[in-house]
Amino acid sequence: MTKYLISFPTAAMQVSAEDLPAVSAASHAVVREAKAAGVWVFGGGIDESVPPVLVDDGGAVTPGTYPQTARLEGGYAVLNLPSREAAVEWAAKLADACRCAQELRAFADDPES
Repeated sequence: MTKYLISFPTAAMQVSAEDLPAVSAASHAVVREAKAAGVWVFGGGIDESVPPVLVDDGGAVTPGTYPQTARLEGGYAVLNLPSREAAVEWAAKLADACRCAQELRAFADDPES
């Protein structure tokens, strides 16, 4: 089994305030389906109202991010799946529910995680 990250940036989801409750209900239905199938690991949206910080090895906290991750936002799901084909199927379900294309990435295998 491989863990897959399925995600989208905030700007990709162009949904009216009127349609947002239906999109939320559809995405929650996919989450419940993934949980029932036993493939759900973790998911959620980045809380963009909480500013990111960098924490160094001594515990010092600095406001901000690495430059290349300054725009990390949106929604994420991590699923544990038997194949890339299965990951594509789940990404398509989330794309349909969220009304936007989803990025799909595989986590490298690490027996310690």
